[in-house]
Amino acid sequence: MTATPRAVSAPAPRPIARLLRLGIPGALAGFACVAGAQDAATADQSAVTLNPVVVTGSRVETNSFDLPFSVDAVDMRANQAGNLGVNASEALAGVPGLVIQNRQNYAQDLQISVRGFGARAAFGVRGVKLIADGIPASNPDGQGQAATFNLDTAERIEVMRGPFSTVYGNHAGGVIQLFSRTGEGAPRMRASVLGGSWGTTKIGVGLEGEQSGVGFIVDASRFDTDGYRDHSKTRRDQGFAKLSFRPDEDSTLTLVANGLRQPDTQDPLGVTWASYQRNPRAVEDVAKQYNTRKSIHHLQGGATYERRFGEDRLQLSAYTGRRSVTQYQSIPRIVQIPTADNPERARHAGGVVDFDRDFYGLGARWIAQRSLGDGELTLTVGLDYDRSEDDRRGYENFIGTTLGVKGNLRRKEIDTITSTDPYIQALWKQGPWQWSAGVRHSRVAFKVDDRYIVGINGDDSGSARYSETTPALGVVYALSPVTNVYASAGLGFETPTLNELSYSPADGSFNLGLKPSTSRQAELGIKTFVGDSTRVNAAVFRIETEDEIVVAGSSGGRTTFKNAGKTLRQGLEMALESELAHNLTARASFTYLKAEYDEAFTTRIGMADVTIPAGNRLPGIPKLSAYAELAWKPIEAVTLAGELIYRDKLEVHDRNIDRAAPSYTLFNLRLSAEQQQGPWTFGQLLRIDNVFDRKHVGSVIVGDSNGRYYEPGPERSWYAGASASYHF
Repeated sequence: MTATPRAVSAPAPRPIARLLRLGIPGALAGFACVAGAQDAATADQSAVTLNPVVVTGSRVETNSFDLPFSVDAVDMRANQAGNLGVNASEALAGVPGLVIQNRQNYAQDLQISVRGFGARAAFGVRGVKLIADGIPASNPDGQGQAATFNLDTAERIEVMRGPFSTVYGNHAGGVIQLFSRTGEGAPRMRASVLGGSWGTTKIGVGLEGEQSGVGFIVDASRFDTDGYRDHSKTRRDQGFAKLSFRPDEDSTLTLVANGLRQPDTQDPLGVTWASYQRNPRAVEDVAKQYNTRKSIHHLQGGATYERRFGEDRLQLSAYTGRRSVTQYQSIPRIVQIPTADNPERARHAGGVVDFDRDFYGLGARWIAQRSLGDGELTLTVGLDYDRSEDDRRGYENFIGTTLGVKGNLRRKEIDTITSTDPYIQALWKQGPWQWSAGVRHSRVAFKVDDRYIVGINGDDSGSARYSETTPALGVVYALSPVTNVYASAGLGFETPTLNELSYSPADGSFNLGLKPSTSRQAELGIKTFVGDSTRVNAAVFRIETEDEIVVAGSSGGRTTFKNAGKTLRQGLEMALESELAHNLTARASFTYLKAEYDEAFTTRIGMADVTIPAGNRLPGIPKLSAYAELAWKPIEAVTLAGELIYRDKLEVHDRNIDRAAPSYTLFNLRLSAEQQQGPWTFGQLLRIDNVFDRKHVGSVIVGDSNGRYYEPGPERSWYAGASASYHF
């Protein structure tokens, strides 16, 4: 997309004061010099993919180049050619500031963190807002599931980091938003099959196009794998449907539905360091003794309606769904049986988690565009309402001496979470300046209706309410038509999740006194086109958090949480995209992130209180991450690409004295091809991951009380696939 020339008539903005405390903003000076050398350059049509249009953050279509925050858009149409289309980690590995790991454990989903937010999650995703086609994939408490993303129908995924993430409310340390394709053109039918290492297979069928003014996409797939590790067999069935209508020339209506089914997904748990050294594919005996596993059934649907009134727009959305989960854990039988010496065991919730969750939500947004002075103002006013209700039960994971079966009832309750969030955002363009501001007021309410009152296990019903106003402010200044500098700052907060509220350190009842953590974020960056076909982004950031939610203690299979003191995250992100030649492209990203406790705090380990000193690194967060990719098209329909991934070592516990997961470097290769014969299109892929067969720990379980921190990554793996589509 051609960069629009703009007159340079004002000095560069003064960086906000808090950013000056980073100690590293001077690192951007070098990039500014490079940008200055490019003042006379212009961005032509070769830069189309270098300046994508995004909506995350601003909520209106805007070139990413013009926004005062870090946001990347991954083109999933191009990405699908060389990947399996199973995990979002395949597509997002090259996004700076984002660490996304495939645990090789489909019972626990991906491990995702953005600038350190979310790294502590033992399962699912927390601290990062997930959205798919306008429907939250995160619960109102912040817990989310990336497995519900359907990659086969995705058009793009946008990833936003930094202060403006906070205008998405609770647990928005970052935002990952998926947009599916819209059915267009003549109808076409598609089928695909792939197979490879560890007994992996995937088959898929789909139909999409437009007929009589109605766009449609229907897709279904089945993924099976025995898993790299023992006891990690998985079957995942996914379905997706989308209909797009135009009731009149000023309005659109979109209906979406998707489903996910994972029956009896085996959970290999983590392993100790000794077990990892002995055999990375093995699991601890306890996983097999209790047959640890999880079944997931997820179904949801939603509708979005947009109507234009001249330059203004009204957007309405609604969704509903149900999620059912049954999980068999490895909690020891002995800790669930009360004795005369330990009657408190009668309060244990058991080793089987079983819940049915009904959820729904509504959203409304008005977007107005007006001339203001000699500038242009875009104003967005909206309201989001989300609610979930869990019918939650807990059972013993044994009957007599038989382990891994559903036994006596030990927990029964109704857990309700609601959030009501009004917000307003403004975007004002005037000459070389562009100002952005937003504020959101979040109110999150938890209610527990305890229906298991037996013996000393009393009534633990209760409620907790949290509210916070999270503003953000940013400014962009055009140094030249091809170079923008920007600064932004904002406040954010994270409520406890329902799982973190489930038990208190004192008596095992609900931990309703747990406070939300709050953060102050600031970012300073530069975005520039170098020549006609290269874009460079760089940003420095600082995040100060108070009342960080950390592990208070872990014993008997039960983990409790508390608020610690202050933490500090500061770092540097860089990203480069370049078309080196008409048939050769390159991408690279680099992240430096120093994340540490800024205040000492005390935690309980076993029966002892242990002090975590200031300066300890936050676990699960690599200090250095890097990605590089080189793609070559020897002929138009064939692509050969190599990927290099580096992850620094990971601390596994707040103490920083347990064996850290070592750093690793992986090299992957992929080859894809496509041919057209009349109405048929055929495709093939060949992929080899970890070409040099490096032994590595792919992810860690932070603070595991049994020392089973490590989740080994796979050895050299190969996959091959073929697809065919027919255009009617």
